This record gives sequence, C-alpha cells and structure tokens, in this order.
Amino acid sequence: MKLLALDTSSVACSVALQIDDKIIDQHEEQPREHTRLLLPMIESLLRESEASLGDLDAIVLGNGPGSFIGMRIAASVAQGLAYGASLQIVPVSSMAAVAARALADHEADEVVVAQDAHMNEVYLGVYGPGPDGAVKDRLPERLHGLSVIEELDSETSGGRVAAGYGWQRYPELLVENRDRVTRVLDIVHPRARDLLGLGAAGLEAGHGIEPREVQPAYLRQKVAQKPPAST
Repeated sequence: MKLLALDTSSVACSVALQIDDKIIDQHEEQPREHTRLLLPMIESLLRESEASLGDLDAIVLGNGPGSFIGMRIAASVAQGLAYGASLQIVPVSSMAAVAARALADHEADEVVVAQDAHMNEVYLGVYGPGPDGAVKDRLPERLHGLSVIEELDSETSGGRVAAGYGWQRYPELLVENRDRVTRVLDIVHPRARDLLGLGAAGLEAGHGIEPREVQPAYLRQKVAQKPPAST
C-alpha cells in the first residue's frame, strides 16, 4: 500500500510516507511553524522515494483532537493534495496514534491518552489492543477536567499506562488518578508514522472519504469560553 500521513494537531509537525513495505518520515517539534514546514517536508519525502501524489492510494490525516489551528492546517493541506491527485482521505484519531505507539513499545492492556485542551482540561481517550495490531477504543474521546476518571477502576496489575502531553502539562491529573494508572510513558505527541497502520486498516474497511467531507475532531466548539468553576 502507498500512503502519505500527516499530523499537525500538536506542537509537532509530522509527515510519513509508506511505499509498499518501506516507510520514511520527518518529525519536527517546532511550535507555530507548521505552515512553513509541512509542504516542504511532504515534498522532501516524495523526492526521496521518487514517488508522486498520483502513485498513492490515499492520504492519512491525523484528525485530532488537538490544536484548533494545527488541525486546520493539516486538514487544508490534505484536502488540497487530495483534490489535486483525486485521492481519498482517511481520517485517523491523533490520540489513537499515540496509543498505537504505546501498545507497540510497551506491554500494556490499556493506554490512557491525555492531551492538553487548555483551560484546565484535557482531551481524554482510553485504548486497548485490537486484532492485527489495531487499536480499539475503550472509552470515547472527550473533554475531561483535572479530576478522577471515574470509568477506570483502580489498577494493580501494571497493565494500564498513560501517554500524551496532558499528563505532563497537568501533574494534578496524575495525582487524582495515581491509583488508576501505573506509569506515565514518555510518548507525548502523535507521529505520522504511527498513523499509517491505522490508516491502512481504515482504508481497507472503507473509511476513506472525499476531501470535502473532512471534519477535524474539535471536541470543544467554543475556544474562548472558560470552563465553569469547580464547586
């Protein structure tokens, strides 16, 4: 399969290209530089592989949740490239990509991913291993305060780990859930490389969409509104 994957939902600008069994990628953690970096990174990978957009089967888009501006940048670039090359786009959760890396690198039954949503909230998702290296949602992705994750029972087996920048950004989240996760992994931002397997499975399952149908997973609709004060 031939896929281009991109993700700018975090401070990282990440691009990966799969041509059959060969994968190459570029990953730069430079906040507010996505617009400048993204297209040159894509062009660099295509040149290195001596490939063109027309050779691809689809574009895999890291669809958030994450930075509003970052998600829009990746979505716009993916749409433009897909329109020009008559390709479908396969939207993939950026948080599921973080979970996929955690499950691939560590022995774990569940991964609790938390990403910074600002305003003392995180984007939260819980994932487990699925068949053939897939990632299965255990809890739907949602906004969550810096409080106990009630749906998770106390963890004693060591099988539930945490990943994502939200755990670093808000240490109090870990304090509140210290009996629900056994350790926090140093897997923070999504990498486009980890979108590829999820995207390939999505394409085979018929989840490819037309460029005009792309809808980033914002989760929060109002950016400027502060969350209600805790009581």
